[in-house]
Amino acid sequence: MMKSLKLLPLLLLFIGASCSSVRVSADYDMNTNFNDYKTFAFYKKGIDKVNISDLDKRRILKAIETNLLAKGLTKSENPDILVNIFTKSREKININNNVYMGWRPWYYGGFGYGFGYGAYNNVTQSTEGTLFIDLIDAKKKELAWQGMGTGVLNSAPTPAKKEERINEFVTEILAKYPPTIEK
Repeated sequence: MMKSLKLLPLLLLFIGASCSSVRVSADYDMNTNFNDYKTFAFYKKGIDKVNISDLDKRRILKAIETNLLAKGLTKSENPDILVNIFTKSREKININNNVYMGWRPWYYGGFGYGFGYGAYNNVTQSTEGTLFIDLIDAKKKELAWQGMGTGVLNSAPTPAKKEERINEFVTEILAKYPPTIEK
């Protein structure tokens, strides 16, 4: 039970309101010719170590597969690249100092109107999660590309909404693949 509670932030990694944004970045080996990669497979040994629910793993892998197939790659037993994932999460505390100056109808003890000044602090806590997608050159056994998506996590009301959020994360990350090589 304690392990389940400890993993809760990771399980929420891809869940959130549809209006929340995902910050995405990517890194890659600049000497790699990404046009040479035509086939992929999932790196089972690495994926098995990811500390999230099997349901979320399947959702993530399905979204990755859909995106890679749409980019023209094919799934293979003898792949050019191996796909691995891992996740991180962290708690964030936000403190907002709010100041109010202006006309208040309740200023005089609830009777009458008046000009007033007020200040209060608003403290909120949220969980921020990160999904890493690694593409490993299968022949060299070296990382060729890594995409990362980070966003604020909220709980989804349904499995369909959870899957939608996972698809959003994965699609935004893989939009950076293949990279545009800068010279």
